[in-house]
Amino acid sequence: MNYIAFDLGGSGGKVVLASYKNGNLNITPLRHFEHNALSIGKHLYWDVLKIYDELVLGIADAIDKTKDSITSLGIDSFCNDFAIVSQSGELITQVHSYRDARTSIHESEIYNKIKPHQLYQINGNQCASFNTFMQLGAMVAEKEHYLLENNNQLLFLPDLLHFFLSGKRITEYTLASVSQMFDYSTHFWSPEILESLMIPESLFAPIVDPGVVFARTSADFNKEMHTKGFSLTTVCEHDTGSAFLASVCGRNTALISCGTWALVGTEVDSPIINDFGYQYNIANEGGAPGSHHRILRNVMGTWIIQEIRAYYKSQGIIYSYSELEELATKGTPFQYYIDVDDSTFFSPGNMPEKIQNYCLNRYGSAPQNIGDMVLCIYENLAYKFRWNMEKLSQYTGKIFNSVNILGGGSQSRILCQLTANVTQLSLEAGPVEATVLGNVIMQLIATKQISSIEEGRYIVRNNFKTVSYLPQDNNLWAENYKQYKNTLKLN
Repeated sequence: MNYIAFDLGGSGGKVVLASYKNGNLNITPLRHFEHNALSIGKHLYWDVLKIYDELVLGIADAIDKTKDSITSLGIDSFCNDFAIVSQSGELITQVHSYRDARTSIHESEIYNKIKPHQLYQINGNQCASFNTFMQLGAMVAEKEHYLLENNNQLLFLPDLLHFFLSGKRITEYTLASVSQMFDYSTHFWSPEILESLMIPESLFAPIVDPGVVFARTSADFNKEMHTKGFSLTTVCEHDTGSAFLASVCGRNTALISCGTWALVGTEVDSPIINDFGYQYNIANEGGAPGSHHRILRNVMGTWIIQEIRAYYKSQGIIYSYSELEELATKGTPFQYYIDVDDSTFFSPGNMPEKIQNYCLNRYGSAPQNIGDMVLCIYENLAYKFRWNMEKLSQYTGKIFNSVNILGGGSQSRILCQLTANVTQLSLEAGPVEATVLGNVIMQLIATKQISSIEEGRYIVRNNFKTVSYLPQDNNLWAENYKQYKNTLKLN
């Protein structure tokens, strides 16, 4: 049987064809494209029409390659971002990027309506400027409440693409669960949180769990594409949820889904919400049915590396990621301790200058070449991974015995080795296409090809390789990690 997985990240998207038969799972990339948030006026937007066009082109390739024999399609992406669609189906807002500054501008005003601690006690989501709740709060502050009325509906980005394909409106559970408006105790929107911004419950389409065949492509779409059509299936549409499903390691492994963002976390049976979690801004995130609730913390991930590359590209110098890695291996280690999650690095634009200014302000010197700069970022990502793992261990009571880096970041040999060194744990890198594979696992379950996530993980283990790393120079890295924490005053 043939399945399409559409995986959209913060810097690119891919359409992948998966075929499954008798325990054999194969994936074939059909289309890959780069994209970025567009700066227009004072705001940042995703080009959702380009994204949809790329999806359609990938679907056309799949139709051709399979001779129009597609069982299902699943979509995953980053969370929080959305458009508003009218009752008649018109797209009435653009999709703002979660990096848009409008939320931080209105943060104090929003938190005057409901306090961060109060929010956390209800939903256990991290308090962050990019959350859907904060984006809606910014709309209300900017006198755009009228857009939330008249039976208009909010559709998160994957569900917006589903709507374009089928006309069906849903809200997938994992996306709802990280919106900062969801109440795990009721498995529904929190009236208290919605009322704080006077958000009508009618703004949201029905919540649907992952692993449900909920629609088919519309007759108009089928006619345009010359296809008999196929099913649309809810996967874990928050891409982190999909990525975690593809881990082939045990329950006491720290999972790091590493791409534009790095999500350091673990799976647990149910939400954990307490003051320790609030103090360290630890996130609860819904997952697939069963014991796949995620506890995690966000780390800036390879965003900083991507922005270094983007800066040099704007200067006419094109570096591949492998070339940046090679330059980093020639860099001088242990030069600067930086907090990769500092707000300085959150927004796009001239990242080398931001790194240099950060170091100059704190140390009186800064990396002078690209190799030193890239190595510095990778080292400090590894330090931050370990610090987050320690907090998650305290929070969950788990003692991690290994690390699994999933996704695109697992291809970085230098990041994987540094992480093994800093954590002093064995590390498994991969599968590289973890998000796609997690997406496909949920489609296989929904179409009754397999019976469980555990079976899906077994299939992934047998069909896709991982790479093992062992820690090196334990005493050296232990001392540097201690210095890192002391320098940045991390307790």
